[in-house]
Amino acid sequence: MPFVYRLQKILDFRIRKKEEQLLVVQKAQQEVYMAEERIRQNEAEIRQTIQNKKTADFRMMEYYDNYLHHLWDKADALEQERKRVQAILDEEKRKLVKLEQAVKVVEKHKEKQKEAYLEEQKAIELKQFSEIGVQRFFIQSREAAEEQELLEQLQKLEND
Repeated sequence: MPFVYRLQKILDFRIRKKEEQLLVVQKAQQEVYMAEERIRQNEAEIRQTIQNKKTADFRMMEYYDNYLHHLWDKADALEQERKRVQAILDEEKRKLVKLEQAVKVVEKHKEKQKEAYLEEQKAIELKQFSEIGVQRFFIQSREAAEEQELLEQLQKLEND
């Protein structure tokens, strides 16, 4: 009879929840990457604007300054957004770790149950072999006794 784990449904449920959480973590990680990419693009635009400001007409300086202030404010907002998304990612990772631990607990329990089952099967098998051995011993000893008895009868007949 093969090993059947009685908590298999619970293990499957926990594995499914862990996989769902892994997808959530991946999505949150993607959001962090996107936020960081927006920050890099904004920084590149700031550098480009500063470079363009150096070669621009003096009458455009105020516009460049205003635009730079807007880009710096945007950089601050983007950094705040990155921190917010990073906090969400960290929280989702914590949830994932808890779910992974829950799965490991059940998997460890399953392994212990399987080992106990295998030990029990081995004990049953040894018991059966032991019973077969005992039966074989009694059969052999009975045959030996019968053979001895026949030999004794033959000797008596020969002596008579």
